[in-house]
Amino acid sequence: MEKTQKGDLDVTKWLVWFLSCLERALENAEETLDTVLTKARYWTFFSTKTITTRQKLMLDKLLDGFEGNLTTSKWAKITKVSTDTALRDIQGLENQGILVKNTAGGRSTSYQLVYLSTL
Repeated sequence: MEKTQKGDLDVTKWLVWFLSCLERALENAEETLDTVLTKARYWTFFSTKTITTRQKLMLDKLLDGFEGNLTTSKWAKITKVSTDTALRDIQGLENQGILVKNTAGGRSTSYQLVYLSTL
């Protein structure tokens, strides 16, 4: 802006810079809002279910973008419980329609949140 005042008064470069900054800010705000609204929809759905504190902790981690596949061993490690308890926790959520089993089975069995479109 200062260069423009001392130069030919052409504010085009400054406007392009400003508008691109504004566009990025709006895109980030939209992304944040989408995340918040998605979490709110899930927690509204969860409010009708019977969920333990440990399950709430893990569901929150899943909603915050859990990296990789959710397995019973990861659940057990994060919540500091046995794999049998982790499996019971997961099956409880699966029975309530909160988690679904991924197609790979056996040792590579993993789970994910049910999609909102199926709620």
